Amino acid sequence: MTPDESTAAVIEVRALVRRFGERAAVDELDIELRAGECLGLLGPNGAGKSTTVRILSTLLAPSSGSVRVLGLDPVKDGERLRARLGVVPQELALYEHLSARENLEFFAGLQGLSGTMLADAVQQGLALSGLAERARDRVKGFSGGMKRRLNIAVALVHSPELVFLDEPTVGIDPQSRERVYEMVESLHARGVSMIYTSHQLGEVERLCDRIVILDRGRKVAEGTLAELQRHPSVHQRGGASLRFAAVGEALRAQRLLLQQNLHSEMQEEVPDLERIFLDLTGRALRDREDA
Repeated sequence: MTPDESTAAVIEVRALVRRFGERAAVDELDIELRAGECLGLLGPNGAGKSTTVRILSTLLAPSSGSVRVLGLDPVKDGERLRARLGVVPQELALYEHLSARENLEFFAGLQGLSGTMLADAVQQGLALSGLAERARDRVKGFSGGMKRRLNIAVALVHSPELVFLDEPTVGIDPQSRERVYEMVESLHARGVSMIYTSHQLGEVERLCDRIVILDRGRKVAEGTLAELQRHPSVHQRGGASLRFAAVGEALRAQRLLLQQNLHSEMQEEVPDLERIFLDLTGRALRDREDA
């Protein structure tokens, strides 16, 4: 991969707006995803995460703004684009009366795979999801975690260039959640570009290169975790404390305190993603369904 390819924008969104009646679910949103990057979308319920994913994955037309995905217009070039995308929705998209293998075969066929290519893709999907031993069992009898893993494998069966994962670990057991993490990390290692939405802040820290925090349809912050920790709206908390612009100032203050026989301890406080999220989006409950 050349330097130009590695930094190319896979997704470019400018001034995106999507309205439902009078309400703007997405409001003047700018987002960029680089090749091979995993971008996390965070936000409280109603922030616009799912609406954004639906627009980017050709399932919903924007009200206004510019959207380019893999160099294409999701509205005009939807059919061409869908062949290059993998979408893992919040709601399971599986046929429960079919077996795991039959689900993978069906969706692989929809993507145009046949013969040896289809058979290989199905085997890879079963191995990736850890369901090879349950390949012939009907999905109806699977646990929630097994269904989630198969749901991801179905979305990846045609080796897409760009993958959208919308809350892929909702309601699953810790073992299945860890397997999902490994599946995402495997994609990342292969250079697959991803958009990842979640309410689980720890998994976003673990899996995503950069994070975009949305609130009421708008982007309130963007960057790596280290960059978000330095955001001016993120507050330092604790007991009695002083903040200094530079380490040298803190050291001089500490020497002055020692001269007065006053004990002091210098400690750099680094906020975690949960506190960053709450500082930027507020602490009030949000009961409206995610948009």
